[in-house]
Amino acid sequence: MSLRPTLNQWFRFAWPPFVAVLFFLTAWEAAVRFFGVEAWILPSPSVIAGEASKSAESLWMHTLSTLQLTLIGFAIGSSVGLLVACVLHLVPLLKSALYPLLILSQNVPTIALAPLLMIWFGFGLLPKIIVITLVCFFPVAVSAMDGFAQTDRTMLNYMRMIGANRVQIFRKLEFPHALPSLFSGLRIAATYSVMGAVIAEWIGAQKGIGYYMILQKSAFRTDRIFAAIVIIVVLSLLLFLLVTLVERLVIRGGRRSGNTEGGELR
Repeated sequence: MSLRPTLNQWFRFAWPPFVAVLFFLTAWEAAVRFFGVEAWILPSPSVIAGEASKSAESLWMHTLSTLQLTLIGFAIGSSVGLLVACVLHLVPLLKSALYPLLILSQNVPTIALAPLLMIWFGFGLLPKIIVITLVCFFPVAVSAMDGFAQTDRTMLNYMRMIGANRVQIFRKLEFPHALPSLFSGLRIAATYSVMGAVIAEWIGAQKGIGYYMILQKSAFRTDRIFAAIVIIVVLSLLLFLLVTLVERLVIRGGRRSGNTEGGELR
């Protein structure tokens, strides 16, 4: 009963962008063929697909490397962002002192910090993880703090009236209330994490999609660069959908547990 509406909703959501992408690819293919554009300048979608098929083994190896780096950096960056948000929310004086600095830190481009990280920490895994962490933690931290700040004031006053302490209020009211905002930040961080991994690989790596793109740029293999771009888009989309799925499971599970617990403070 619940499966059919879900499939219908997914179809209604998916078909407009699918048709738009199909139309764009068809127009791209036709324009390249009609104007006789050289493949090294702008390859057609069919040429890109053919080259991706030929280079599938190499692309797969580089994709796995980037995916591994992305998942590690996303997990660490999101955890750091959530921890920072919780600490700043629970300590208002600390928030007043550090939140403006947190905003200012985002004015420094990540790609400008990456060479410094390579100098300080070498060319191993650590500087790459730091780059992805810097990219991911900010949207998670800001979204979580916004969610904490938007807690229902009526429920907050009610919990204070019945004797709830600060930890109980945070655990039972503020944190659950902030989950939708937190997952909004996680979705943004999920897409940014792939970009952060590619930037880190541009600076210094021996494998990965970013490293692959640098090699193909030197060889003027535009078709392979486009294939790498497609992989980056697909990875970002998959991580976005994964976070969305986890959000539905967590929020629905939280609602069920909330219904069974009733109003008792624990």
